[in-house]
Amino acid sequence: MLKNTTTRGRSRTLTKHHKIAIGGVAALGAAALAFSAVPSSAETTTTSEAASTQNVVSGTDKVKDVKVSLTDQLAASKLKAEAIEARQKAQAEAKAEAQAKVEAAKKKTAAEAAAKKKAAAEAARKKAEAARKKAEAARKAKEAASRSAKRTAVKKTAVKSYPNNLDGWIRESLAIMKKHGIPGSYSGIHRNIMRESSGNPMAINNWDINAINGVPSKGLLQVIPPTFKAYHVPGTSWNIYDPVANITAACNYAADRYGSMDNVNSAY
Repeated sequence: MLKNTTTRGRSRTLTKHHKIAIGGVAALGAAALAFSAVPSSAETTTTSEAASTQNVVSGTDKVKDVKVSLTDQLAASKLKAEAIEARQKAQAEAKAEAQAKVEAAKKKTAAEAAAKKKAAAEAARKKAEAARKKAEAARKAKEAASRSAKRTAVKKTAVKSYPNNLDGWIRESLAIMKKHGIPGSYSGIHRNIMRESSGNPMAINNWDINAINGVPSKGLLQVIPPTFKAYHVPGTSWNIYDPVANITAACNYAADRYGSMDNVNSAY
């Protein structure tokens, strides 16, 4: 019996050609049965035997034709199924290839994006590193300049050191007065100091009108506290008994009141 052919695991519906082929096989079987049922009795006439033989031959030919036709149809069906299978396989391969191309494109895009991101991160890192180095260089330059300034200041201080005596106090006061544009000379300052305090930086007048008013004159040039505070020169001590601060403030007052300490020849 003819079995249904399958393609890719699915049952195929019988076509018209299949049905004809099956009908031919059935006819062949019927003819064979008819041939076997012919009686072998001697009473059968020669004519009937001939007719029966002719019918069997004719039936055999038809069966042969049906078999040939069925074989051709089966071959055609097989070719058709193979063609369908080949087409489906080609379509599947084409789809797989297209999918592979899409995946490859995605991977390429992702790789390019990752490369760009990495490049951007590297550029940012280099930029930050350059900025850090620049800031570090600026900081070191600033520190070097600061150290240099400190060394210069130390050298200047070392050069302009004065002895802790009347001569040193007057000379240091003159240097400060020069920076601030306060007039006065060594001789004018020395002369007034010797008259006012005899060179004693701790001298204090407790008997004149200022003392009676509660503001006694103090220091080398006998300055009262309000005058010292009003004419104090920046960079000097706020202690009225400090020799340099006392001389400088007194000379600043004398310059404002008399034009210069050189012009003072008595109590002022």
